Amino acid sequence: MRLLHLNALGRLILTDFRGKPIPPYAILSHRWGDSEILIEDIFNGNYKKKEEGYQKLRFCAEQAAQDGLQYFWIDTCCIDRWNNSERSKAINSMFQWYKNAVRCYVFLSDVSASTLTSIGSVLCRDWNISLRRSKWFTRGWTLQELIAPASVEFFSCEGQWIGDKTSLDQLLHSITSIPPAALRNCPLNQFSISERMRWVSGRETTETEDMVYCLLGLLSVSMPATYGEGRESALERLQAEVEGAGLAPSIIPFARNKSFVGRELQLAELEAKLFSNTQTTSTLAIVGSGGTGKSQLALEVAHRTRKKHKHCSVFWIDASDKDSLDQSYTSVAQKLSVPSYDSDQADTEQIVKHCIAKLSTRQCLLIFDNVKNTTVQHSGSSTAEAADLADFLPQSKLCSVVFTTTESDTAKTLAPQDVVALRELTSDTALRMLQSRLTTPLSNAEQPGAIRLLRELSHLPLAVSQAAACINASNITVQQYHARLHEHDKAALKHSNNLGKGEQGESSLKKAVAATLSLSIGQVWQSNAIAAEQLYIAACVDRKDIPLDLLEAASPQARVDAIMILDRYALITRRPAESAFDVHRLVHQALQEQLHMQGRLHEFTQRAVTRLLQVFPNNDYSNRSKWRRLLPHAQYALSHSEKNDNEERTNLTENCARALQSDGQYKRAEELYMQVMESRKRVLGSKHPDTLVSVNNLGLVLEDQGKYEEAEAMHRRVLEAREKVLGREHPDTLTSVSNLGSVLEKQAKYEEAEAMHQRALEAREKVLGREHPDTLTSVSKLGVVLEKQGKYEEAEAMHRRDLEAREKVLGREHPDTLTSVSKLGVVLERQGKYEEAEAMHRRDLEGSEKVLGREHPDTLTSVSNLGSVLEKQGKYEEAEAMHRRVLEGYEKVLGREHPYTLTSVSNLGLVLERQGKYKEAEAMHQRALEAREKVLGREHPDTLTSVSNLGLVLERQGKYEEAEAMHRRALEGSEKVLGREHPDTLTSVSNLGSVLERQSKYEEAEAMHQQALEAREKVLGREHPHTLTNINNLGLVLERQGKYEEAEAMHRRALEAREKVLGREHPHTLTSVYCLAHLLATLCDYKESLNLYNRACDGYSVVFGEHHPTTRACRQHRSEVLLSCKQS
Repeated sequence: MRLLHLNALGRLILTDFRGKPIPPYAILSHRWGDSEILIEDIFNGNYKKKEEGYQKLRFCAEQAAQDGLQYFWIDTCCIDRWNNSERSKAINSMFQWYKNAVRCYVFLSDVSASTLTSIGSVLCRDWNISLRRSKWFTRGWTLQELIAPASVEFFSCEGQWIGDKTSLDQLLHSITSIPPAALRNCPLNQFSISERMRWVSGRETTETEDMVYCLLGLLSVSMPATYGEGRESALERLQAEVEGAGLAPSIIPFARNKSFVGRELQLAELEAKLFSNTQTTSTLAIVGSGGTGKSQLALEVAHRTRKKHKHCSVFWIDASDKDSLDQSYTSVAQKLSVPSYDSDQADTEQIVKHCIAKLSTRQCLLIFDNVKNTTVQHSGSSTAEAADLADFLPQSKLCSVVFTTTESDTAKTLAPQDVVALRELTSDTALRMLQSRLTTPLSNAEQPGAIRLLRELSHLPLAVSQAAACINASNITVQQYHARLHEHDKAALKHSNNLGKGEQGESSLKKAVAATLSLSIGQVWQSNAIAAEQLYIAACVDRKDIPLDLLEAASPQARVDAIMILDRYALITRRPAESAFDVHRLVHQALQEQLHMQGRLHEFTQRAVTRLLQVFPNNDYSNRSKWRRLLPHAQYALSHSEKNDNEERTNLTENCARALQSDGQYKRAEELYMQVMESRKRVLGSKHPDTLVSVNNLGLVLEDQGKYEEAEAMHRRVLEAREKVLGREHPDTLTSVSNLGSVLEKQAKYEEAEAMHQRALEAREKVLGREHPDTLTSVSKLGVVLEKQGKYEEAEAMHRRDLEAREKVLGREHPDTLTSVSKLGVVLERQGKYEEAEAMHRRDLEGSEKVLGREHPDTLTSVSNLGSVLEKQGKYEEAEAMHRRVLEGYEKVLGREHPYTLTSVSNLGLVLERQGKYKEAEAMHQRALEAREKVLGREHPDTLTSVSNLGLVLERQGKYEEAEAMHRRALEGSEKVLGREHPDTLTSVSNLGSVLERQSKYEEAEAMHQQALEAREKVLGREHPHTLTNINNLGLVLERQGKYEEAEAMHRRALEAREKVLGREHPHTLTSVYCLAHLLATLCDYKESLNLYNRACDGYSVVFGEHHPTTRACRQHRSEVLLSCKQS
């Protein structure tokens, strides 16, 4: 759970305590208003703008402080409503959160202090009446908020204390009819189930199902919320959960369909094949066209199995897309009480797989509903083949799995031997289905007309359901419906031609869906035109997971009313535990065709674009849940709208590009940025500031892809134009100078990059001031480019200046201050000041966890940096744990194939290699390479780094030919992409030299090291740390060839320079001491060799510690020299 607190500067901080001990906290109970503070307002710092919501938040913070509590919880801003999984878990966790609170404050917005101030009897009655009339006592969810906490205190809208649950117990009993004992926190099991359920009578909820869901905690029941199922269905499921409390844990998110009829043969076949495999899991698939009732058939199987096999666990998994699959697994984990299922490091799918495997000792049925050949891509994450679902299935003869799908090939892949195909219903079954769904039974006289109607509907279950819903909602007869349907038939035929493309046997179903839809829409227009318009807007975005916030409405209630009407007519499907809905595929297509025939498709698509632009947030990480859910809708609307230069369309395209870039989908982001740039050039001209912004954005995403020359060209173009239009010292011009400096640095054009950052710094100091955030950014970037040149002392000075200023201006815990701490840690690490560097990274990590949360990407970067400095000190186990945490975090937050995730895969591979875990390391580097080739391309610099890393670990295993091939590929790619003299290219030259040396190809190896040395002297300078590493490597290969004098000269040169540049105790300096000692021992100069060994061993003990592998190896060699001395 997340908790709020105020930091020393009075700034609201939201901290995620998942996986950590939860501190004492206060909790707020209130009625939602129209201006509530949401989680994104906290992250963005905009919470004070919402006056009504801020009043409640400030009251809660101040009251908690008075009660000695640092932390507090408010539902509106501590739950991410855009995170589907989180919303679902919150409903089942809410009771416990209130119960665990030290204090619960009830903020009564409709009770004023004016009725509380006087003591006269008349005013006392007024106060009593005012409290009794408070709507807080009429809401369903406030029931558990009254009963669960030990301490409940009531406050007026001005924040004046009224009383608490103890002092007001008789009055509360009078208002709510809840027994005083319950109000005094008597154990709830002392009250019968029926009595507890009666406590909710007389209360109201916005969603009818919430009248049932608000009882979950009171009844100690956990079950998934399924909005749209209706109160009766929800109550039926709740009663089933209560009655089956002692049975095997199960999740069936839909009540049994009392109207289910037919499919007797298929039901019999499915039931007969369940648990029929005598060797392993029985797998079955139900396949059929859209609307033929696959899910309803599977649901009936689930409920029958649950009833027949009392000890069989039944789990329903929504496999329609990656998000739904993940959410379903999380619910299963919660149901199975999987330890730490909601912690930051929890790999829920693997945990559930493990637990289901344990359940395999008993009967277990899994139903994967709506499986496709590939799960729908979740922004930034990889797609998964349907066959990969096998990774999450139990392997036991006691278990069965049922899949539903519209795709025949997928069905055969999943269940090669047991595919149950669904066709249209028979005439008799369709009639029974219609009768079961009608609120008014058919008379004998109406049945012939109903049969004719069903024949026209092709006996399609979807069309029959819609027809019944329309008849019920409109309160008309079957005959009247049939007559009206004929009026819509002609129009429906015109726009039914494109329905159901690509699916088997759907040609006869097109007219049925189009006709029933046309009639239903007509009826909706008559009763609520706003609802009909909302449905048309839904037709212009992606059909799944449509947030209610996307719908236009004069008020929240108007939006709710519209949704209720659409639900009543069976035109949408409400999503479980979310303020969202789906539109059936065929309905979605039919709506689009209808709009097209009316000539209004462009109009509603543009309205969808306008609305998306209004709700689409910026691409901050804090808004990630929101824009990830909106992105598919924005991309759909843009891809189906007219390709024009409409300003709103262009702006929405830019928003999508920024979100995709943040999610690591660089290629797609580049395409959209290109569209934005071209559009703005046509409309505004090539030198308009907005056009230049789009060129700048394009340059940044090109840089992300390693297309440095193209990126440089973009930034030079923007800089030149801004200098001309805005002037050399305009802030936007200086941003271009800074961006150009960064891309020059990526290409190792360090002198030019340094000049750019120096120019930006001087101008920003003049224009903006020394402590402006942009000025400090220039200080930091200048520090980075100085570090790249080996100018560590100057770089350290820059980073210390940056840190000191940010601490002064922003505070010690501001995210930008912590970034400065991290960069200072990096430059300290480069100098071998490992203890100081570790202290910096630990400070950065502790602050990031506190301010940003354990899962924030910046926090994970802090973990990674700490892992790197731990590795340098030989603390391999701790370093490995750090890198594993980073990898798991990035996989969860960003997806398995995000570039940041792949960097963490690579880093983990490196620390595994240091420990001699070569097989694991090779697997990591192979994974990183394959994914980078796929995501970034074969020639991206990061891909080439993976090639090089894989070469190194192959070399460690003695696979020299394979390693050489890798290093040659890395070298060839680097020369092509980065140039022959780029530092990364020269690293590849050096690596190739090393593996050639391993194969005793000494002359070729010497040539490689000589080439790298000459180039580094030219590019980086004679005393750059990388140059000195090359000198050391050249000395080693000369030694291997017996060229001892040349080798000694190289080692002495490297040692002298390293002492000067890095200091006598830097690890690289000690390496030179070590190497020279070894060479002198070979030359039998034992005296100097022993002195050098002593210095190296003492130095390593200080820097690395007594037990570091390098320290131990050095001591072993020293012992050998001592022995040689004695023998000589």
